Amino acid sequence: MKRNLIYSILLTSLAFVGCSEEFLDPQRNTSVLTAEDLSGFSDINPALVEGTLEGIGSFMIQDFGVTGSRHYDFGQKGVDIWTDIVSGDMALSGSAYGWYNNTANLVSTVDFTREENNIIWEYYYKIVNLANTVIQTTGGNAGQPETAAARKIMGQAKASRAYAYYYLAQLFQNSYDPAQPILPYYDGELTETAKVPASQIYALVVSDLTEAVELLDGYARPDKSKIDKTVAQGLLAYVHAGMGNFAEAKVMADAVIASGYPVTTAGELAYPGAGSGFNNVNTPSWVWGFDLTEELGHQLIDWWGQMDPFTYSYAWAGDHKSIDDGLYAQIAADDIRKTQFGTGTAALQAIGKFFDPNRVIGGQYIITTDLVFMRVEEFYLLSAESAARTGNEAAAKATMIEMLDNRMPNAASTVNALSGTALQEFIYLQTRVELWGEGKTYFAMKRNQATVTRGTNHVYRAGETFVWDSDEMSFQIPESEINNNPSISEQNN
Repeated sequence: MKRNLIYSILLTSLAFVGCSEEFLDPQRNTSVLTAEDLSGFSDINPALVEGTLEGIGSFMIQDFGVTGSRHYDFGQKGVDIWTDIVSGDMALSGSAYGWYNNTANLVSTVDFTREENNIIWEYYYKIVNLANTVIQTTGGNAGQPETAAARKIMGQAKASRAYAYYYLAQLFQNSYDPAQPILPYYDGELTETAKVPASQIYALVVSDLTEAVELLDGYARPDKSKIDKTVAQGLLAYVHAGMGNFAEAKVMADAVIASGYPVTTAGELAYPGAGSGFNNVNTPSWVWGFDLTEELGHQLIDWWGQMDPFTYSYAWAGDHKSIDDGLYAQIAADDIRKTQFGTGTAALQAIGKFFDPNRVIGGQYIITTDLVFMRVEEFYLLSAESAARTGNEAAAKATMIEMLDNRMPNAASTVNALSGTALQEFIYLQTRVELWGEGKTYFAMKRNQATVTRGTNHVYRAGETFVWDSDEMSFQIPESEINNNPSISEQNN
């Protein structure tokens, strides 16, 4: 109870501050607990530092965490829906309440005044600030924690900071250019309110995750909501791939695979099999996720509410998110993943992938289906992509066959017939199919420099084509930051 109160206070103190200089300056922002505050209090109550770290995980799933009221503001999974819609693989196929109209119409990504930009910006910078506070309390950026408990805290805090900065860099830069100034930089010791080059952001991210992998070695987490060594390796694999360092990305992706998580079974992949592979944190293939319980009180405003017609919320009431019909058409008829998507009145909604197990339309009111942040299949796909891009086609094929064997009856013959560009395009297609709705294909679109053509089942912009690095495919530094941060102007946004 005491720990819950501690990080509730921390999150409340963050609810009304932005990420301009004032946000990071403890002398000007007295509502935020600083590293010095925590250091002073931690001798009296050591749980305070731990509670700050726990607060990051809670913030990742918090309803109204930034705005206090908006129904698409619910942490990481809220961002996942936005990126899936922008990528074009998720179609807003019905709009009764309008929450995703600006995103689906690609207005949010070209208009810096839209609140989606502000929610994303403040969400990740608040995580940066919380992580900085923990890091400074545990010895600073160059600190060398000696106890197992301190190493765990430092490792998780650095991984959290890296996770937030990676998403910011990917979402607010059209394409990876190390020389381009992209974001303000705050590491708890250095404050740069002007945009710094992408190379500086990515250097911090790589350093943080490399250290996190070392610090978390040997740490056995109590549940999958906590970041451990494997999660840090997975994040580092994504970061290297986003920078074009595919040899390094493959090393980290293979490390995740080697950690022992099995691929999702055929029965878990889609209803009416065991069908629990995407609603239960105990699914063996999940690397990182969150167990939603009745005590947390999630209702209506949640990822499940926006995605699952079997949950009493928006997806049931007419705000439909479906697989792009052009992408669906590319899934082989005998691929089990084709059965993840409905027909008839539930046309192409993922009613066989994401669903409350009771399967009563509008039935789940208190949400207890769980949230997935990372699963092992991501790294089979990323390893294969990285191998293909570095000329190791044999490794790419072997990895793809291993993952697809229980999904496609003729996986081996299909994969072995491919080479060169055709193999790379196949891996990208399988990434889009396998990870549909999980918030990952946006990054794949950017890595593969893909051109996106929307199908016919989008309410907005159906049939239109967008290049991966166009303005429509990335978000804008928000109006609030431009107004509050004199180092950034609208003209250089």
